[in-house]
Amino acid sequence: MEIKEKLGAIEAILFASGEPVELYRLAEATAIDVGTLPSMIKLLNERYDDYGSGITIKKLEGSYQMCSREEYAPQIREVLETKKNVPLSNAAMEVLTIIAYNQPISKGFVENVRGVDSSSVVNNLVEKGLVEEAGRLDVPGKPIIYRTTSVFLRSFGLASLSELPPLSDFKEKEQLEFDLGEHL
Repeated sequence: MEIKEKLGAIEAILFASGEPVELYRLAEATAIDVGTLPSMIKLLNERYDDYGSGITIKKLEGSYQMCSREEYAPQIREVLETKKNVPLSNAAMEVLTIIAYNQPISKGFVENVRGVDSSSVVNNLVEKGLVEEAGRLDVPGKPIIYRTTSVFLRSFGLASLSELPPLSDFKEKEQLEFDLGEHL
């Protein structure tokens, strides 16, 4: 298979999937070396950029997904007649942060950190596709544990969880605000 055909195969697989496809599965399906695939995907993205295409291929941890470009979101929403994305509440952002930094974790853990019942917030995040079930803890009652999803990564513009800002950044900011508050 020549390079044009291989690029076409990658593009077709990602388009047809609609979901993230693991690198090793792409390599297996296209008979392309795992080490070569990222440069071929980069080549596809460069072509999309050159043509002013409305699509791009994003890397999400060890997977790739074909997506529309963010700048076309208003037009896509209009055509698909989707509701305007409602921003997450402070409680939802707090729960999402707890899950992202401590995953996989149970609702009980989230509730212990927050000090309030968080069941409805976790369920809402599951419905939005930002969080998913990741199994059960091997303790009495076998509670469900949760983790973030590829939708979470895409929504926050992250390629992997390693790109989350360090918690020390937040602690320093809180300490600075606390120190400033004492002097006002």
